[in-house]
Amino acid sequence: MSQFTQPPQPQQPYSPAQEPGLRPARNGLGTAALVLGIIGAVSGLIPFMFWLAGILGLIALILGLAGRGRAKRGEANNKGVTTFGAVLGLVALILSVVGAVLTFKAVDDVVNDINKSVADSSASAKPGGADDAKGDAKDDAKGDAADAPKTDDEPAAGETLAGRDTAAYDDGLEVTVSNAAAYTPDAYAAGHTKGNRAYKVSVVIENKTKEKFDSALVSVDARAGDDGVNAEQIFDGKVGEGFSGTVLPGKKITVQFAFDAPADAKNLSVEVSPGFDWDASQWELKL
Repeated sequence: MSQFTQPPQPQQPYSPAQEPGLRPARNGLGTAALVLGIIGAVSGLIPFMFWLAGILGLIALILGLAGRGRAKRGEANNKGVTTFGAVLGLVALILSVVGAVLTFKAVDDVVNDINKSVADSSASAKPGGADDAKGDAKDDAKGDAADAPKTDDEPAAGETLAGRDTAAYDDGLEVTVSNAAAYTPDAYAAGHTKGNRAYKVSVVIENKTKEKFDSALVSVDARAGDDGVNAEQIFDGKVGEGFSGTVLPGKKITVQFAFDAPADAKNLSVEVSPGFDWDASQWELKL
């Protein structure tokens, strides 16, 4: 037997490969739900971003609920973050619905306003009756007594009107132009050419709307004869001042205009534009 023996080898302590319960926490769903929920909720506060809030809110809510399931199974340890993310996702969905309703209502209101504006700009024709605008009686006495009597047939909308006919707009505004009467400008008149003839018309605007009407934007132009040559407006001490001031609801304003026309002109076309929100209307007056 040998006197030499091999010394015993030290034993290595046993360590398990991985202790149970020490696996890394799977917190990704909760973190994603929180981030998307925050972005979605903020998007819901921005006009016209409701669609993004709805998409992100739905995803955040789904991820948040899935993350809570992981936390219950012990696979994640961020239950509070996950819950908050799910709540923010729900808030984003609610803001998305509210934003969609408000956006569609705003668009509908704009469309209705545009349609109303377009409708209010067009005028229907009302034939002139026995009652005439203030000042027309004098005009008729000077040269309109021979005009043919008006009938009760109402001209079609958009048709050229005759003297004393009324252009009635949908919002209640009414414009009436009298027959043309011969006019003698004074010695200092501007706009009258020697050899031409001058004619005067009365333009009456009655405000039957519920709002004030700014008459400063009213424009009145005229053309004479079959060739439609420009009939220059005459300015003297009696005519030419034009419209000005505000017309209250239920009130009317009357202004006299005089135009210079060739001596052989048989008709005078008068166009009145009440403003930017109304279409212009035309009257065909016999001379």
